[in-house]
Amino acid sequence: MAQATMVMVAVLAVAALAGVASAEKAGGFVVTGRVYCDPCRAGFETNVSKSVPGATVEVVCRPFGSTKETLKAEATTDEYGWYKLEIDQDHQEEICEAVLAKSSDPACAEVEEFRDRARVPLTSNNGIKQQGVRYANPIAFFRKDPLADCGDILEKYDLKDASETP
Repeated sequence: MAQATMVMVAVLAVAALAGVASAEKAGGFVVTGRVYCDPCRAGFETNVSKSVPGATVEVVCRPFGSTKETLKAEATTDEYGWYKLEIDQDHQEEICEAVLAKSSDPACAEVEEFRDRARVPLTSNNGIKQQGVRYANPIAFFRKDPLADCGDILEKYDLKDASETP
């Protein structure tokens, strides 16, 4: 009986170690999102917004309350403005963001602080069931000078009740 107990303890220990090892491998994520050009500087996509192929995006993680980066990974957008990055570890105690780095379009290359990034939760311990895929909100480069017809374009969006830009 004592020998059976010892065998059972050994089996449980091996199973526990295997579980830890597979959890480490399962900590990977795919971050995906889209980059567009906001030619009216509206802060949201309009019917004249265009995807930015060849733009550079970084995924950056840092601990809460710190500026020290613990992760910095880079990707380039495809012909439709989509990027995809594989991150191989969980960043539960950190803030992670997809950040615009460089536009491929010189006419649409301006960034605005706080509008150049999208937060991305890179942890499995948050209730999200997406099999490791994390979708970042679209982020945009801005034209230095808005298109001439932007006033007419934005008027069609009925923004009378919208609050001012923060």
